[in-house]
Amino acid sequence: MDYLYIDVRPAEDKDIPYILQIENLCFHCGVWKKENVLYELHENPVSNFWVLELSHTGKDEDKRIVGFSDYWHTFDSATICQIAIHPYLHGKQLGRVLMDEIYNDCVAKKVRNLTLEVRVSNTHAINFYKAQGFKIITTKPHYYDNGEDAYYMILEVGENAENSSN
Repeated sequence: MDYLYIDVRPAEDKDIPYILQIENLCFHCGVWKKENVLYELHENPVSNFWVLELSHTGKDEDKRIVGFSDYWHTFDSATICQIAIHPYLHGKQLGRVLMDEIYNDCVAKKVRNLTLEVRVSNTHAINFYKAQGFKIITTKPHYYDNGEDAYYMILEVGENAENSSN
């Protein structure tokens, strides 16, 4: 039986070409450039930028970056800026792996609410976020550069989530 090793780790400069490749495959508007990624990695003090690697052996030389996430943590809230999985691997629950890492990190940091904006036309992402427990709170008109609206979504985290369900 073949095993698949999955690792989520902080992104590094050496990962930028893979991040940009996935970025360009997944997003068609407002695509980040190398400068944006470098800013998140080195200058943004609230950024948590991670990559997701897959491997059949668990050895470094076999690992391949197939996804990434970036979220900002400020005080008791956090905002997902980006989460992306290589399109070839969509539907394999790898986005869920990144979401679990983000959620667990937020619990450890005592985050109360995790938020994000998503294009109203991106039904795949909206359904993914709803499956993770996010709720649409409002619509932000003309949020994106091309004038498209965004849904503002929120997920209560940790004790906050437990208290709200009682």
